[in-house]
Amino acid sequence: MVLHKEEEVLTTYLKNKNLKLTNQRRVILKLFLNTEIHVTAEELYEKLKHTHPEIGIATVYRTLKLFCDAGLALEVQFGDGFTRYEHHYGHGHHDHLVCEKCGKYIEVIDERIEKLQQSLAEQNNFHILRHRMELYGLCKDCFCKK
Repeated sequence: MVLHKEEEVLTTYLKNKNLKLTNQRRVILKLFLNTEIHVTAEELYEKLKHTHPEIGIATVYRTLKLFCDAGLALEVQFGDGFTRYEHHYGHGHHDHLVCEKCGKYIEVIDERIEKLQQSLAEQNNFHILRHRMELYGLCKDCFCKK
């Protein structure tokens, strides 16, 4: 199996915590990296349970937490009570537009917003470490169905 950069990052993080890259963690990482949507732990587990019945839901939750701690994933919540995970390592910053009716989300990137945020921080002698912007409303389909 070819080592991806993400697997190297995870291996280094785990070694620093005196933990090992187990086969279960490797399987979950591969599935997570091949999932290009914001995914819940339950959704990952549903994809795994038939081919890897030895991996339980608790292992998926703990492993996703490790991915976040290692900088490979981010937790995102869109106000619907579910925690989702998205790729973080090697992915550029983006914001979200979230439909409050159907739950659809759209990833958006706009340099003007990023520059404005940086300018506001500088004007207030503030150093941004991280940020997240989510705008809630109705998507085109739900708005037109009103």
